[in-house]
Amino acid sequence: MAKIKKEQINEIIVKYKKTGIIAAIVLIVAILGAWGIYSISHRTVSVDTAISEVSKDAVTGADLRIAVVRMDAIQTEAKALESLRKQRETFEKKLRDDLTSQQKKLEKEKTEIEKSQGALSQEALQRRVVDYQKRVNDLQRDLTERAQSIEASYQKALAEIQSKHLDPVIEGIIKKKNLSLVVDGRFARTNPAVKNLDITNEVVSALNKKVSSIKMTTPKGF
Repeated sequence: MAKIKKEQINEIIVKYKKTGIIAAIVLIVAILGAWGIYSISHRTVSVDTAISEVSKDAVTGADLRIAVVRMDAIQTEAKALESLRKQRETFEKKLRDDLTSQQKKLEKEKTEIEKSQGALSQEALQRRVVDYQKRVNDLQRDLTERAQSIEASYQKALAEIQSKHLDPVIEGIIKKKNLSLVVDGRFARTNPAVKNLDITNEVVSALNKKVSSIKMTTPKGF
């Protein structure tokens, strides 16, 4: 696209004098902007130029040492994670027990409201129904918040196990075995006949030695 000339700008200003100088300036800015966008969008380089600073270095087959870790197995077999699951289940059971208890109370109150329809005035009955509905809503909100708090506490403890214990164990094994790459076994297809490829059991054993349990922060509402 040709560069906009000074004469062209002057012509635009003269042309738009009747409608005001602002209209002319707006048009000039629009043209200059479009020219700038056009210029930027057309600044391209070749692939060779783009990758000119990329190193030619790459790992060779003789240097490449790979291992597989089955994270799902670690989640079920590691003592700390098993302890963490049991703690979560304890809080969840407490929540279910509270729900059952509150439901029984609400069922009883509902029955009493139904029986009192003929004895209460319409206004009194309406107040009792509104109060009952409020208690139901409060219970639902409380249960939801407590369930979310359990999950938040569990995830926090899980993250602590990973950052303070599991990651250092895996990094230590990588260093000791001089590994180039560790792959999550859940996303890999491996040949069972290949020896020393799967290091899951070694990770679990080392992790169990490093930490056997971790305490969840008590969730809100418990």
